[in-house]
This record gives sequence, structure tokens and C-alpha cells, in this order.
Amino acid sequence: MAKLHDLFTQARRAQSSGGIGFVGKNKPVTKPRAAALIVELPDIDAGEAESAIKSGADGLLFTWDGNDASTLESLKEAIDAAQTSEEKVVSGLCISGGWENLERESFEHLKELGVNYVLLPLEAPARLLSLQIKDLELAIAIPMRPGDMYPIFIRNLTAFDNITAVRLDFSLTDEISTMSIEDVLHYRAVREAVRFPAILNVQSDLDEAGAYTLLTLGVQAMILTASKSKETTQKQIKALRELLEKVHQEEKDSKVGLTSKQ
Repeated sequence: MAKLHDLFTQARRAQSSGGIGFVGKNKPVTKPRAAALIVELPDIDAGEAESAIKSGADGLLFTWDGNDASTLESLKEAIDAAQTSEEKVVSGLCISGGWENLERESFEHLKELGVNYVLLPLEAPARLLSLQIKDLELAIAIPMRPGDMYPIFIRNLTAFDNITAVRLDFSLTDEISTMSIEDVLHYRAVREAVRFPAILNVQSDLDEAGAYTLLTLGVQAMILTASKSKETTQKQIKALRELLEKVHQEEKDSKVGLTSKQ
């Protein structure tokens, strides 16, 4: 099943509180948003994972250096805790190294732990692109690099059919809202080259102008890195979710206004 696709599409749909049975009646109403919200947790912690979902995150992204397998022992517990709040939560794992230890069995084990997708950097071994594991999707982190030929170079990723999404690892500055059209075009050139659905890191203090600027890059989800304080993370998730809801509603109202004038 295409979990990431569901994550991207459901974020733009309103979901009512109605349902069948006890669980359906207690599910809160969710408003459509301009993009899905993923929270990246540097530490694999069940309490943090559950808290992030309860606060309004649509998905989770855990991190692993690829070497210490013992750190994965708590991964299933964290994912299970998150699913107590949202059964359909989408969980990913960003792997940063330990390539010599990664084989098909490693990915099969991650799926058993509840991981829905794996995020790899460009320096990961190319052999991993051929490991097509059922119900385990593959995403690639795409950095921003200078040069007019870079978009052409990165476009070659589209040759690999088993890639589901990309993470635009652009490291944008804090002055996002002041970016010029020319600035955005440089990033957009790379974004258009990869074509896959995209997720993008955002700052916790993202404002409305910044949100609109980032959405010009054509992203389907935004990643918020969790703070060291659970309470701070909760506030940041709620604020960013409300912002994405507001931007979506304003876009909808704008389209309705343009239609009515025709």
C-alpha cells in the first residue's frame, strides 16, 4: 500500500468525527491543510512519538545511524504508541550510515517494526535502490547544489521506479518570506527535475508569508524537527498545523473568488 501517497492526499481532505463504533465517534474533526505535517524525532522515544501525533502531526520520521542495531529495539514500541492515537500514522526511518550492514533482511526487519518508508541520502549505496520490499517505500534526500547542470544531473533519479518521494534537503535560510522570484526559481528547477512528491524541512517559527513561499516549491509535506522539550514541540506542531489549515482555506477562498468573477 502507498502509505506516503495516502499521507499526502489525506492532508488536503477534511475528515469528520462521525464513524462506526466507539472509536469512530471519538475521532476529532480534522481540517484540510496545504501540506501534511511530519515530525522528525532525533531520539526514538514512545512518549515523544505519541505526543507528536496527539498534537496534530500526520506522520513521524525517526533517525538511525545504521550501526547500532540495539537502538531499533525501541522503534516498534514508539510506533505502536503513536498508533494508539492514530491507527493510520505513517512512520519513516532516516538512515545516515552503516551501509555495509544493510541488506534485504535489514529492510524486512524494519517493516516488521512498523516502518512504512526508508529515507536515504545520495551517498547511500546504489544497490539499495534495487531492494524492493513489499509495503516498505523508499525516499531519497536531495541536497541543493550550485551549478546550472545540477537539475539535469538530479533528473536521472526519475529512472528509478521504486522511489516514492524525495526530501528536499535545501537548508533554506530563516528569511524565507523575503526570497525573490529568482531565488525560488533556482530551487524550483531542482524540484521540477525530480518530479516525485516532495517533503521539505521547515523552521518552527514559520510565518504565513514563509509558508506561501515554501508552497511555491510544490511540496506535499513539511518536516518539523522536534524540540528537546516535549511541551515546546507540542506548541510548535499545533501552531504549524493551524498555519497550514489557514493557508489552505485562503487558497480555496481565492480560487472560489476567481471562479465567481468569470
